[in-house]
Amino acid sequence: MFIILFETGFIIFGATYLICSGVVVRRRRQRAWETLEANLQPNQGDADLSRYLNWDKDLLVSPEEKWQGVNGAQGLRAMFENAGAMLEMANYAAINSTETDSELITALRRDAIQVRVLVVLALSKSACGQVNESTCGIVSRATEYYIDMAKRTAELAQLNGRVLAPGFAASM
Repeated sequence: MFIILFETGFIIFGATYLICSGVVVRRRRQRAWETLEANLQPNQGDADLSRYLNWDKDLLVSPEEKWQGVNGAQGLRAMFENAGAMLEMANYAAINSTETDSELITALRRDAIQVRVLVVLALSKSACGQVNESTCGIVSRATEYYIDMAKRTAELAQLNGRVLAPGFAASM
């Protein structure tokens, strides 16, 4: 008797999960480009990211100063969120546009995953109080991927005849 109830509950749970995930996918496909673009978070440090991309080893800059150069944890969180938003924009373009370059979409997806992994790693190190040269190296790599991804997103928007938000475009 218990096994029958367990199996029935498992089947109901599985069916509910599949239905809910189908609804989520359908909603994502119905979103407009403007809605996806609105998810991009402005970051005051975006304009300075390229300056911190290749930190010169001869400069006498402490890890804390490098950390503050990308707005610390707040800047990294914005990079994390923007990577997700740009990934959704790439998926939208792949589904809804005939003029997308598959290599561009693939590169965007790869960069978004790299940024998100590196940002989580850097944030976990900073949460443990380990803002050192290793953390700054991780932030530097995340920043490099983020800048490449932002350029590719702008290229994707131009290919599809769209204009990115002025704040985002200005930060690149």
